[in-house]
Amino acid sequence: MKKMFCSFVFCCLCFWRLVVFADAVKNVSVKEGDSVTLESGVTQIKERDLITWIFEPLKTKIAEIDKDAGIFKTSDVPDGRFRDRLKLDHQTGSLNITNTRTTDSGEYKVTISRSTGGTTTIRFNVTVYARLPVPVLRRDCSSSSSSSCSLVCSSVVNVCDVTLSWYKGISVLSSISVCDLSISLSLPLEVEYQDKNTYSCVLNNPISNQTTHLDINTLCHTCAEGHAPCCDSVEAVLRLAAAVLLVNDVRAARGQMKKTEEI
Repeated sequence: MKKMFCSFVFCCLCFWRLVVFADAVKNVSVKEGDSVTLESGVTQIKERDLITWIFEPLKTKIAEIDKDAGIFKTSDVPDGRFRDRLKLDHQTGSLNITNTRTTDSGEYKVTISRSTGGTTTIRFNVTVYARLPVPVLRRDCSSSSSSSCSLVCSSVVNVCDVTLSWYKGISVLSSISVCDLSISLSLPLEVEYQDKNTYSCVLNNPISNQTTHLDINTLCHTCAEGHAPCCDSVEAVLRLAAAVLLVNDVRAARGQMKKTEEI
């Protein structure tokens, strides 16, 4: 009875180990444009070893090795996303993806059938993160006052897993992360003209970041008289430029009409 119980426990442990290893997934992160290698775990491919790579989202075979038959080849998926970017290591069977794109994200599966017997399956959950642009700072003249300067930090990129944040020194003042491709990320900030603290706007994802530091003296410059904000001056210049363009258009139209009448 004791032997039967021990055998039962041993079988349960073996089954548990098989389930755990079968469900094990290796997470791989890479920046868009970089290369990534998915390791097969094989040190040296032997005769009659069979290795197959599958791109799980499309259930498509993208690489195959049959050393006995002399087969070492990669294949593209129907939509052509991997064209000329897949390479196999002929010694280990590892798969290299060059010039990665966000569309390469997904699960990859390699199945290794050894000549010595037994089959191993490894899964890779690959995430390709988009390259981040430098966030842009601008002054919001419509909200600035005589005592404070209103600013907006924005980014043209808005994909999932991206966060835009304002920092005061090393402390986070505010953050926004919206997984909506139809809008761009933007975050306001209001500072006093005489503020001596350091501020920065940071755009980041799990593997990289881009930072723009705020120069209050440059972006929030004030007019000499009464230390009033210069937004009014900027707006006046824009209005003047628009007026000049309008006058020129009117003159051009009149000149064209006069030519037409003479004809």
